[in-house]
Amino acid sequence: MLSVDDVASFLRKPRSWVYGNWRQQRIPFKRVGNQLRCRPVDLETWLDSL
Repeated sequence: MLSVDDVASFLRKPRSWVYGNWRQQRIPFKRVGNQLRCRPVDLETWLDSL
């Protein structure tokens, strides 16, 4: 599972952009406790759909 920092690095966006836009951009995060996590395959699928 990728953290917000991992996703930001992968997308080459600031961490603040990821936090500010994950709902509007529909980045496929799941809540794990109080953290956002994303499966790599879900991130790849999301990118392919853009």
